[in-house]
Amino acid sequence: MLKLILFTLFILVQVSSSNAQFLYSSKSKKAIKLFEKARLAPRQNINPQTNTPDYQLGINFANKAIEKDPNFWEAHVLAAELNERIGAFETAINHYKIALSIDPFHSTSSKTNFFLAACELRTGQYAAALKNIELFIRNPNTVEEWLPSAREMEANARFATFAISQPKSFDPINVGPGVNSENAEYYPCLTVDGKTMLFTRKLEMKIKGQYQEDFFVTESDTIDNWQKAKEMPKNVNTLNNEGAPTISSDGKSLIFVACSDEYGDYGYGRTGYGSCDLFFTKRLGNNWMNPVNLPGNVNSRNWETQPSLSSDGNTLYFIRGVRNKEGKRDSDIYVSRLQNNGNWGPAERLPNSINTTSEEESVHIHPDGNTLYFASRGHAGMGGLDLFVSRRDAKGNWSKAENLGYPINTLYDENSLMVSAEGDIAYFASNRTGGYGDLDIYYFILPEDIKPTKTFYFDGSVFDIQTRKAIAGHFKLTDIESGEVVIISDADKVDGTFTVPLPINKDYAISVTYPGYFPYSLNFNLRIPNGQENYHLDIPLNPETSQLENVLSNVFFDFNKSELRESSKIELQEFILYLNQNPKLKIELGGHTDSRGDKDQNFILSQERAKSVFDFLIENGIQATRLSYKGFGSSMPLISDFEIGKLKDGKEIEKAHQKNRRTVYKIIL
Repeated sequence: MLKLILFTLFILVQVSSSNAQFLYSSKSKKAIKLFEKARLAPRQNINPQTNTPDYQLGINFANKAIEKDPNFWEAHVLAAELNERIGAFETAINHYKIALSIDPFHSTSSKTNFFLAACELRTGQYAAALKNIELFIRNPNTVEEWLPSAREMEANARFATFAISQPKSFDPINVGPGVNSENAEYYPCLTVDGKTMLFTRKLEMKIKGQYQEDFFVTESDTIDNWQKAKEMPKNVNTLNNEGAPTISSDGKSLIFVACSDEYGDYGYGRTGYGSCDLFFTKRLGNNWMNPVNLPGNVNSRNWETQPSLSSDGNTLYFIRGVRNKEGKRDSDIYVSRLQNNGNWGPAERLPNSINTTSEEESVHIHPDGNTLYFASRGHAGMGGLDLFVSRRDAKGNWSKAENLGYPINTLYDENSLMVSAEGDIAYFASNRTGGYGDLDIYYFILPEDIKPTKTFYFDGSVFDIQTRKAIAGHFKLTDIESGEVVIISDADKVDGTFTVPLPINKDYAISVTYPGYFPYSLNFNLRIPNGQENYHLDIPLNPETSQLENVLSNVFFDFNKSELRESSKIELQEFILYLNQNPKLKIELGGHTDSRGDKDQNFILSQERAKSVFDFLIENGIQATRLSYKGFGSSMPLISDFEIGKLKDGKEIEKAHQKNRRTVYKIIL
């Protein structure tokens, strides 16, 4: 809508110029002379520093013309549009209304009603705006080329009127002095455990009136007890601008925006392609590597900004800005996917259910991977930038953007929204009264209907089972029901730790690999009790030199049957990949049952189950000469019946029996 208003001066000056060829409504020569001065003054008096017209001088002449003739409606219309240009919308509204009261039919196409409605939308007078824009739309002499914009204004007025009648719960709370200061703080991002916040702070430079953006980081154990924020190291923060960070789930990878100065320098030896590019850095131990231009096909000669990294680290959403045919800046949301070679693939524009012909900004992909929050001027809203949410379905289609509602959105600009992994807390930046100065970061409880899927974090460490040495294991998490790979990542090279978010109430299979070690597998159900924040798992890897058995934990059979369940094939395909990568290995497959039931039948069942795995591997290309199989029945339990007999909880007893029921393999020398 702002674009519309910016055209008003040009349009109405043309109208006024054409009127000069005819009689004005005023008979006062002095008023007409002052009106002509008001019309010409802005263009004849350009500020050399800002290259903007002197609208205030035009307003002064227009006011004097009105003093000479208060019923000079043309002077009121000109005074209205000049006041629009300096943001004095209430004054503009008053002049438009006076012009219409003097002569309701002075514009045969109802243009004055159009401009009046635009100002009323800018000041939150939605009911009045709806009335005026409907007059313009229904006018048989309306300006046809303005109708698309008029219908957008009508949609905004209708939505805003409804939204105000159905307000959302909204009680923003300042996150406190550990984060906020007299400077501006904005673009917050959190690690998945919610304990580390990274944000942008705008700092005044030594030269008064000049500013730069840098990153700060803070830690907390509770939502309202953030420690005093510290600057990121100098190889990340430079004398140039750094901003809009996105941090990986484990807090060890960072993608951010850096912009070049007037000499094309991005700071600290960085190179770029456009005015602003995305850069990448990784933390090894306690040290951050020198940032590099994000490898791949994301950065371009345009400007790229405001990145948001998915929880698995494999998908990147960001804003790309371009210049349209009129030379005005526009921006849309794009997505890129990490390729096997470590580069980011070609950027794709998100569909029109999200992007519009107006600006989209501050994109945030929630850790659930399917809920996208963003700001836009193009969807129906309260005015300015509003916050929206879109959800991706099982087929990968994004839903129509949904406005987050009032009073989360207002007639002003809202952006920088970020939602916690749990989905209940949202953070944003605001310059509302009562803060510490300029923009501050706030949080609020997100209303139920705009929450994402609740997501907890899964953490642990990978290590050598014999030496306990940390290992940078490569792990893959798969949704057992759907077969979808939801996480592919690596443990830390220094300490072997990892942290990733996962949607709750699902069954997952994890497989971990590392050169020189047997693959590790496990399945678990992420149903976390109230009060628990995470699921912890330590992953011991068995060296290939070891004679210990290795359990294929994600191989499943129905009760008393030997046919492989479909879900077993996820792990077996991974095992086939491992065997193909190690063609000299020969293995023996082993089947084990628990001690319940007939001993002889258990032996037969264990042998048949081992053979089912044996047959599947051969059917998928593994040579039979590399394989053998054997059934052990219940003869080699991991937990003895004596130990199980000591257990009193039924669930614990069943877990013990389940651990004894297993399919294993070991190397044959």
